[in-house]
Amino acid sequence: MAIASAAAFSQAKPSTNIPRLEKHGTATQLIVDGKPYLALAAELNNSSASSLDYMRPLWPRITATNINTVLATVCWELIEPEEGKFDFSLADALIGDARRHNLRLVILWFGSWKNGKSTYQPVWVKTNQQRFPLVQDEKGKSLPILSTLGDTNRDADARAYAALMRHIREVDGEAHTVIMMQVENEVGVLGVSRDHSPAANQAFAGPVPREFMDYLQKHKETLIPELRKRWEAAGFKTGGSWEEVFGPGIETDELFMAWNYARYIGRVAAAGKAEYPLPMYVNAWLRQNADDKPGGYPSGGPLPHVMDAWRAGGPAIDILSPDIYVSNFTEWCDWYTQSGNPLFIPESRGDARGVAHAIWAMGRHDAIAYSPFGIDCGAAADSELARGYEVLSQVAPLILESQGSGKMTAVLVDREGQPQKVRLGNYTLEARFSGERGFAPAAATPAAAALDRVAALFIAVGPDDYAIVSRSTDIHFASATDDTQSVGLGTVEEGHYVNGRWVPGRRLNGDETPEWKALRFPADRYSIQHVKLYRYR
Repeated sequence: MAIASAAAFSQAKPSTNIPRLEKHGTATQLIVDGKPYLALAAELNNSSASSLDYMRPLWPRITATNINTVLATVCWELIEPEEGKFDFSLADALIGDARRHNLRLVILWFGSWKNGKSTYQPVWVKTNQQRFPLVQDEKGKSLPILSTLGDTNRDADARAYAALMRHIREVDGEAHTVIMMQVENEVGVLGVSRDHSPAANQAFAGPVPREFMDYLQKHKETLIPELRKRWEAAGFKTGGSWEEVFGPGIETDELFMAWNYARYIGRVAAAGKAEYPLPMYVNAWLRQNADDKPGGYPSGGPLPHVMDAWRAGGPAIDILSPDIYVSNFTEWCDWYTQSGNPLFIPESRGDARGVAHAIWAMGRHDAIAYSPFGIDCGAAADSELARGYEVLSQVAPLILESQGSGKMTAVLVDREGQPQKVRLGNYTLEARFSGERGFAPAAATPAAAALDRVAALFIAVGPDDYAIVSRSTDIHFASATDDTQSVGLGTVEEGHYVNGRWVPGRRLNGDETPEWKALRFPADRYSIQHVKLYRYR
């Protein structure tokens, strides 16, 4: 199948400017129409795109929210209601409507799994468990989850996905409305730590696949620490059963499932890429608490501690992505950028805290995208997301130019937390939460008073020059190279960007700069200031 698909792809001669991932310094960027692209995105609810009537009034509200990219589902059951007979009318309408509203699309393939369960596959799959086997628990009871050990499951999914990718190439291969693909959704086994079907038990008792052992030995010194420690504790064996190589326990069950999900989804992705090689990612339902066990969250999903199993098993998958709803946002971003994995956040919050997280992720981790979930309910021109994305869209050219260069960083500041310091260039920059102390009349509004976390994005535009995006903060400066020198504000301008060009507004060299040595950002909105520093003794 893969060979035949590859041949069809080569004969079609699609555009050579297909959206792709490309290294830029230490960052990975998404390239669309030959230019770096920053996805200010939002995801629809799971079933929204299944109805044209539902979507019709939503498109104008989405565009008013300053979103440039929509994440929307295409479901296996709707494109292949009868085996081998495909209907792409809903996908065509989705692409056409997004294009008419000048939006890009990331399509979410809901095939074998969604949120750990199998609910979006066709009825002809659901009702034939002999042909399409399910996961079983320790007692042999079937669960509503397609087994990764069923080759017929994988092959049917891969055929449908390849057909979808072929169709996207045919209808969108020049326009590039669709820029990325998510393959499946929040996969993993729920209820048990691993599949106990006969095929799974046989594979678990058998040898760890040679491809995985070869990967482990090749990357021994750079493995994710949790995996390396487990392998080391079992004696760094170079072969044996899963329990012989990694030791007994549910952690090994999870690693076994990670390998099998990666192999399955990696082959689905490869079949799709043979038709149209858009960038492809897999998203993860995260462990909610440190003491949660596999099976309580989807066991085998692409979590950081099993990232190496996913890399080894699914090389056609470009990015492993976190759906972040938990409070320790920054830790998850740190974990998901290990070993060069690019940061693409397909699901998260869309409130004021979510906007702060988006700004921080793009400034600190060169994030490709940030996407709140459920934009159906929150799309509005006066929302926190709309205001935050409007400022981010202004500075997007500057962000993209600075990614991977060491000229950009960001901090998060909590109302009750400590000031945050970071070095950028020759200066130390400190952000302090200013709360209602701002001079702006709107600083004491209920929305501003409810702020509990804000971001500050710093971009060095010259040796002594910074563009800063923030809200409800005071920004202080110190020399990072000579502590005998004081730092003064040469000029401070508020303003905005138009097509990447700075347009200055007020010059803020008086009461608006506290003690004439700090920048003050009002609490009612994110805004942009340019500062030129100088030193004196």
